[in-house]
Amino acid sequence: MMRLTLTYFACAAGAVFGGVPGMSLSAQNLPASPGRVNTATLTGKVMCGYQGWFAVPSDAINRGWYHYAMGGVLEPGRCKFDLWPDMSDMGDDEKYAAPGFVTASGEQAYLFSSQNRTTVVRHFRWMQDYGIDGVFVQRFASEVRGAGLTQFNNVLESCRAGARLHGRSYAVMYDLSGLKLGQTSSVIADWKMLVGTKKITNDPTYQRHNDKPVVAVWGIGFSDGRQYTLQECEALVDFLKNDTTYGGCTVMVGVPTHWRTLQGDAVADSLLLTICKKADIVSPWFVGRPHTLEAVSTHAEGVVVPDLAWCTYYGREYLPVVFPGFSWHNMKPESPMNLIPRLKGKFLWSQYYKYIGSGATMIYQAMFDEIDEGTAIFKCTNDPPVGASMFVDYEGQPTDTYLWLAGQGGRMLRREVALSDSIPPRSPADVEDRGEEHPQGFQLDQNYPNPFNPGTQIGYEIPEDTFVDISIYSLVGEKVATLVNRTQPAGRYRIAWDGMNEEGLKMPSGVYVGRLHSSSYCMSKKMVLIR
Repeated sequence: MMRLTLTYFACAAGAVFGGVPGMSLSAQNLPASPGRVNTATLTGKVMCGYQGWFAVPSDAINRGWYHYAMGGVLEPGRCKFDLWPDMSDMGDDEKYAAPGFVTASGEQAYLFSSQNRTTVVRHFRWMQDYGIDGVFVQRFASEVRGAGLTQFNNVLESCRAGARLHGRSYAVMYDLSGLKLGQTSSVIADWKMLVGTKKITNDPTYQRHNDKPVVAVWGIGFSDGRQYTLQECEALVDFLKNDTTYGGCTVMVGVPTHWRTLQGDAVADSLLLTICKKADIVSPWFVGRPHTLEAVSTHAEGVVVPDLAWCTYYGREYLPVVFPGFSWHNMKPESPMNLIPRLKGKFLWSQYYKYIGSGATMIYQAMFDEIDEGTAIFKCTNDPPVGASMFVDYEGQPTDTYLWLAGQGGRMLRREVALSDSIPPRSPADVEDRGEEHPQGFQLDQNYPNPFNPGTQIGYEIPEDTFVDISIYSLVGEKVATLVNRTQPAGRYRIAWDGMNEEGLKMPSGVYVGRLHSSSYCMSKKMVLIR
């Protein structure tokens, strides 16, 4: 294979990138695109639940401190979440001052908005950094109207952008909680809109399984007094699988822990089992079920193993749920703070170990951003605000501990590391640098692989806090895609380009130019895309 010679371009206002000699390159035996997940199958994947429901008063959706405030008012003593997000990576345009909340050192505390696309895309970058495959983007069926519909659509579009930019995947999950009798029709109408208007199942980053787009329906068969019926759920599953225009999906059903025995948290109705047989993937909800390390072992032996046997017998896939811990004291003061401790990651790792050892081939990680119930795995601080509201921290562990653990769990799932009940040792080589080092100068690396198909990655360094723009251009100077456009702290970074423009269209084979530009530096590299 011909080696592409590294070429630098001087940057000047109005400059046009020059051409290069013609090349004859074969796409055969190109190395796999680093970091880009295979969206054709769920097998071997860790998929996180992504709520995306946090909003602030300055959002266009006008829902106030949505999912932050108790009774619509956010102030110390009146919040409904137990983990405080680590905002240290965020740019100034992503930080929203939380009124009255200050740290022990007296510093103002900030929160994020899921309506800020920069933040959502950053979350997908974290997934890429730590090897997490993708997300189930939550759509709450009782809210797919008005401001709620706008909110969920904005988050979905941001997730699409994040998945495309950072080589992750996503799929839609409908949560039926809160629906009244006869309202499952709202899910059908919404799915028609997503498929017919937004064309999400045509998106190359949309997750598929068995050559069909995955769609999840959560909340079937719970014995907690839900008004919608199992008959409605069965009809919904039939629609998603069999409708000639909007069907043809791989359907995942989110069911109670005891779905198979029709006891406890499950309704005592055999129609639930019929629905599970009609679906393609069964995913029981385990959050809050095991409370201790010992209980995880008992749960694996008494629930997961026979569940897997049932699914194998009926030819269905099984997607068990793991969670890092649980706390919802600020939402429900009668519940103790830190109800299910994280044990510095041991509790989560034990679930990965036991469920994979039991035969699981895919994992649902609850949840990426769920700070309400203390199940979040994204970066949360060990220095939360002090005062009338109390918060759980990460027990002094690095704020990225659970992102890293989920990535390592995926490696164990795929047998890239040995199955072990011990958390693997962590070293700097386990993850890419994310700004912790302090480079001595600017640097733009040659992309790898190069030539590439379908995606490539670009490393770069900045020695100071500065605004950074990294964009892709054609050889005639036309901007194709913007990869980074924000202020970043000094450090080493890595970004992906999937060979698409900003409209999500595949660019043709050819030579492109990646350019890093800051207030005091500009450098470019040529890249070869082969279709």
